[in-house]
Amino acid sequence: MELAELVQQLEGFDALSPREKIRLFAWYLHTHKGKDSFDNAAIKGCYDQLHLASPNVAIYLPRLAESKSPDLVKVKGSYKLERSARTALDAKYGVHHSVVRVSNLLADLPSKVPNITEKAFLVEAMKCYRVEAYRACIVMTWNLAFDHLLNWILSDPTRLAAFNTAIAKRYPKRAGIIVSNQVHFEEFKEFDVIEICQTAALTSKSIIDILREKLKKRNAAAHPSQLVFVQSQADDVVTDLINNVVRALT
Repeated sequence: MELAELVQQLEGFDALSPREKIRLFAWYLHTHKGKDSFDNAAIKGCYDQLHLASPNVAIYLPRLAESKSPDLVKVKGSYKLERSARTALDAKYGVHHSVVRVSNLLADLPSKVPNITEKAFLVEAMKCYRVEAYRACIVMTWNLAFDHLLNWILSDPTRLAAFNTAIAKRYPKRAGIIVSNQVHFEEFKEFDVIEICQTAALTSKSIIDILREKLKKRNAAAHPSQLVFVQSQADDVVTDLINNVVRALT
């Protein structure tokens, strides 16, 4: 997650004192950027990213480290959030490590997804995850992965020929169907496409199993019901489909 995106989600950011802004920036650098420590320049860089006038960071950081209840710990010329301060900020901003991991996983994909349709699904999945619309996130991530699968089949003549040959083997009554573009896949249910891929031996059994399982979860999420979908379920769908389908099928 970029700093500007984080700030947009926070009510009252502009009213925060310089101390509170610095604490937030320090937490962001630790949590979202994976920095073990930070210096004056890193905090000033946060102000610059947001086009904010920076206070004298060189004065504030030592004060935050030397107060009776320090927010920072000084380590070899740089700083870290003190443990209790970081725990309090984790609780305040409600970001679990898995949220950061999944957000980063989605954010890293755009440059690796050239297809315009896939990009659209990815953007929607990211937006849904960030606002905790986990049911919608599951649906959009499935759309991304399944669209990627279809493009992967179409992108290689050998794979496409194997898929077309497998149609008659798996579903004899559909022997006359020949797939040559995305529209032709509409002749089949998503489950049927997965089964034909297995018959054609286009992917490993583990990928087929993942697709079957995640299709069931997509169906549960897409259909009206009283089922509640939580973050851990979205995390499972996103990480499995992105890592083991989108990134695996290249």
